[in-house]
Amino acid sequence: MRNTLILAAATFAVAIYAARVADQSVSTPKPKVSTVALATPAHASSNWRNVAIKSDQQGHFHLDARVDGRSLNFVVDTGASAVVLRESDAGRVGIYPRQNDYTAMVSTANGQIRAAPVRLNRVEIGDITVEDVKALVLPDEALGVNLLGVSFLSRLKRYEVADGRLVLEQ
Repeated sequence: MRNTLILAAATFAVAIYAARVADQSVSTPKPKVSTVALATPAHASSNWRNVAIKSDQQGHFHLDARVDGRSLNFVVDTGASAVVLRESDAGRVGIYPRQNDYTAMVSTANGQIRAAPVRLNRVEIGDITVEDVKALVLPDEALGVNLLGVSFLSRLKRYEVADGRLVLEQ
């Protein structure tokens, strides 16, 4: 069930963002980065901040990010248009949507479901920090893991998936 939900979320916006990802990975000279198992800074010869994340055996990129000062687990999802938080994890960072805040409709493997649009003050991964990030909150039963989507990724200088690793650059 969890993998099905992740797969559905990943395919949700892949067609829309495939060209964007291709443009970002081709148009920028790539600084040298080192591959690491966790989201940690990868040192480069430039002033850019880099993080490299190694994929798991299924090809997914799992990482810990700090959201408004609290550590949360994520799967990177280039097909998700926004960062998506499970309701319980949103509560851990002080976000408690009311029933009438669930105004957005999103498609999942189990059909359409209501989500609560929110803003995250700060999302940090290693040395990378993005402020004022659009996000959605979904009920826990609709989502097995938090998704780090394009509302975060598009705010970076570039992101690239190649050779079993994801490189984030700011």
